[in-house]
Amino acid sequence: MSEGKASTLVLLLVVVLSLVAFGFAIAAERRRSTGHITTDTLNNNITYCVYNSDIATGYGVGAFLFLLSSESLLMGVTKCMCFGSPLAPGGMRAWSIIYFISSWVTFLIAEACLIAGATKNAYHTKYRGYILAQNVSCESLRKGVFAAGAAFVVFTMILNVFFYINFVKATSQAARKTTRAQSSVGMTGYA
Repeated sequence: MSEGKASTLVLLLVVVLSLVAFGFAIAAERRRSTGHITTDTLNNNITYCVYNSDIATGYGVGAFLFLLSSESLLMGVTKCMCFGSPLAPGGMRAWSIIYFISSWVTFLIAEACLIAGATKNAYHTKYRGYILAQNVSCESLRKGVFAAGAAFVVFTMILNVFFYINFVKATSQAARKTTRAQSSVGMTGYA
């Protein structure tokens, strides 16, 4: 990170991993499992739900893992803003702190949406038993859970890019301020 220039490789990896997570989240939203009521062939009094696919669970977990790897990469490079070189006081430090906190908030919301959607989708697909009721409906994952996760993935990506750029500028300003030449005027008193 010389002269306050952000690493293009880090930015590229963060954006690519986030976009892959976004793609998986959109695919999960489009492939949510839906169910229909089926009557048992041996006993006509028993009805149960049959769900079409479990692929959305895999897509949701994939989006979760790609977003987690993107955030882990960025926090590893910046050392979570807690360790490493100090940030120079000023606007860049303030903005990097604001973007840091905002990106963590959107990251946690996105991860919660993605893992909750994957869990709920898997529950409906795999663990539904017999239903002994006449007016039954097959529950499915609410529409928009994975879409909300996808939206927060994009917000997280944008905030992470801004955080990294401001973080690099703030650390390079601090490095420049500490390496400037000292004045040659002595400050001792005359006795």
